[in-house]
Amino acid sequence: MKKLLLFICSFLLISLSLFAQKPKKLTSNQIYEKIQKLNFLGTALYVAAHPDDENTRLIAFLANNVKARTGYLSLTRGDGGQNLIGPEIRELLGVIRTQELLAARNVDGGEQLFSRANDFGYSKHPDETLKIWDKEKVLSDVVWAIRTFKPDVIINRFDHRTPGTTHGHHTSSAMLSVAAFDLAKDKNQFKEQLKYTDTWQPKRLFQNTSSWFYRGREAEFKKATKGFTKFDIGVYYPLKGLSNNELASIASSQHLCQGFGRLTTRGEQFEYVELLKGSPLKDKNDIFSGINTTWNRLKNGGEIGDILYEVENNFDFVNPSKHLPKLLEAYDKINLLSDAHWRDLKLKQIKEIIEACAGLYLEVSATSSSGIPNSEIDINLEVLNRSNITSYLYSYSFSQGKHRTIEEVEKPLENNKKITLKGKYPITNTNFSAPYWLEKEASLGMYTVDNQQLIGNPETQRPLQITFNLNIWEHDISFTKNVIYRYSQRDKGEIYEPFEVLPKVTTKLKDKVIIFSDNTPQEVLVEVRAGANNVKGNVKLNIPTSWDVSPKEISFNIDQKDDKQTIAFLVTPPKNQSEGKLAVVATSEGKTYKKELIEINYNHIPKQSVLSNSEAKIVRLNIKKAGNYIGYIKGAGDVVPESLRQIGYTVVEINPEEINSENLKKYDAIVLGIRAYNVVKELKFKQKFLLEYVEKGGNMIVQYNTNRNVDVAAPFSLKLSRDRVTDEFAEVRILDKNNSLLNFPNQITNNDFKGWVQERGLYFPNSWSKEYTPILSMNDKGETAKNGSLLIAKYGKGNYIYTGLSFFRELPAGVSGAYKLFANMLSVGKSNVEIKQEIKK
Repeated sequence: MKKLLLFICSFLLISLSLFAQKPKKLTSNQIYEKIQKLNFLGTALYVAAHPDDENTRLIAFLANNVKARTGYLSLTRGDGGQNLIGPEIRELLGVIRTQELLAARNVDGGEQLFSRANDFGYSKHPDETLKIWDKEKVLSDVVWAIRTFKPDVIINRFDHRTPGTTHGHHTSSAMLSVAAFDLAKDKNQFKEQLKYTDTWQPKRLFQNTSSWFYRGREAEFKKATKGFTKFDIGVYYPLKGLSNNELASIASSQHLCQGFGRLTTRGEQFEYVELLKGSPLKDKNDIFSGINTTWNRLKNGGEIGDILYEVENNFDFVNPSKHLPKLLEAYDKINLLSDAHWRDLKLKQIKEIIEACAGLYLEVSATSSSGIPNSEIDINLEVLNRSNITSYLYSYSFSQGKHRTIEEVEKPLENNKKITLKGKYPITNTNFSAPYWLEKEASLGMYTVDNQQLIGNPETQRPLQITFNLNIWEHDISFTKNVIYRYSQRDKGEIYEPFEVLPKVTTKLKDKVIIFSDNTPQEVLVEVRAGANNVKGNVKLNIPTSWDVSPKEISFNIDQKDDKQTIAFLVTPPKNQSEGKLAVVATSEGKTYKKELIEINYNHIPKQSVLSNSEAKIVRLNIKKAGNYIGYIKGAGDVVPESLRQIGYTVVEINPEEINSENLKKYDAIVLGIRAYNVVKELKFKQKFLLEYVEKGGNMIVQYNTNRNVDVAAPFSLKLSRDRVTDEFAEVRILDKNNSLLNFPNQITNNDFKGWVQERGLYFPNSWSKEYTPILSMNDKGETAKNGSLLIAKYGKGNYIYTGLSFFRELPAGVSGAYKLFANMLSVGKSNVEIKQEIKK
């Protein structure tokens, strides 16, 4: 049975992934559900801190059972977390998690909002969080979300009254929501927002809790939730063939980079909300009780309701097009509403329903996936009416920003007779279509977004659109579609990608950190990509004054769009230790280009194109190492192997299935990647070979694993905890100054812990047997010392090292001390003779 459930969940996920980028084609059931939502005029906003914090069970319940417009305000994009599916971290991880949130909302029926807060990593208290975030700016973003989304009810995921008991971001999200609940109605607060929106006062504020927060404390949970409003979120939706909790599980499973793929669940399940502010509930089981959620809440809305409630009550699932006359009549009346917020919202909803009922298929596809400013784009238009309703296409308009070109067509749309049109249009929009929040340099805690109207948007508006101007049953109506790129692959079928406006020239350095372990010059490769045909120009490297580069400039000439040319420079470091920035500058036809194009392409999200500065950190290290041949067993995704290669190691990534005594003995050291025991299931069967390798004289380094149902199978007792040190500036105290780990082949001092990023480390062991020697001690402010960040034990003839230090962040960031310490760990058990041999090589 368990295997069957896994299969069902996997099938649903695969199906959603395959169609994640394709346009929606609504079934009759889905049209009917859209009509139900059209007829409910109530709004809920769920508030938390990160992707995966949202309660998809409650969001799905409100969106699909209550039929409320339901939004999730995630204050961050999850930039500070880890990535289980690839190497992307920080800003690029935030791009992935943004799209995973949108995929989740596409499943559970919600909408997605954000603030400008940058997820800087784990925080233990809201005081720290709100200082780094810039409390006033994030608070203004929450107020902006309330004023623009206009929720009747707000539901916080976390408790604002318990600072210090959970992630500081969590508590902060609730504290800001509680404050914004009242500030949103005050016209004297954040007055600059009122150029674009109005003040708003939600009716109620709740905090959501469930039995999950009280695991193993059932009596306490029962007492704590006495008198709370509760929902059975296990309700079944016959139109979907799914229960609400099944739907919620599928939504949660979209968070793949966080390892949230899960089995679906069914049956009775309760969620609880506590009223914090606002008017008392008239009906204890209805958070909208006493709030008018009918069309009558709007001036002249009653006559619209009379039409649309009749459509809902008499919906024809076999022939939805029969309702078009009534829907179009309602559409005209909605157009006349004086309430701009509800008018715009309901117009968008009813147009989607009309389009589906008419069987309209409207698509605009470009002949390539991207274009550059001041060029032309070839597009194909497809228009198809699959109903007997009289329809007419009289024109379409091509839009980019404020520029608009109108083309007259004047053609009837006969049932199932496709009209195809072609056009060539100039791209006058000079703004690129990369994520808007990454356009300007961010601080540790905040993204820089100056345009008030962009704040909170989940993604950048598509650069090019076509608006089809139709007449259906004597009613004028328009539908706007983004220009997309559509193609097929034999092993995947039909694929849709967003059309992007990108620079004419982009450049890319192979490594984001370039390490020089001595003063030997290195070849630095620059890849130049052409965004159009016949691109030529020059490339140069800007480097610190104490460094040298040859030649100073190199020309390039690329004939075909998307083709690339690799250019080699020779960079010479200074004699002494030094750090700086290397930046690539390309010029073509008098214009300068300084950006790298990063494409993120996973099956479960649309392809993403990100533009970042084409630069790298260059580091001249005084570093020694013993041993050279390293075996690396990858875990949840990191770039530590690439970092080790930077300082001259030969790193071989080991297939877990090939781990055996014979294959391991050739390595000078074996390193396990982050969370390897969490994600590589084969390791529990291969641990005997790894320990045998150590026992016979090998050196094994295990990087951090979470403590969730994992056994790292260390040679001696070792218990993982949730201990972490989040302050990257926290004092590091050396416990065993004479240990070879700190003295061979590099001497490690407190200076080597300067310049660390995001954190010291995480998931430190909190208890271990006497065989281990703790090397370092550290702690966050106000906490007890944590001595488990770096442990070493002699096992047989070899050495076993466990470390929770965040090398997976420090090495890609070019932190000198982290490189020296890692080299020492790899050198344990070696001798000066081997160092001399390495130097000779």
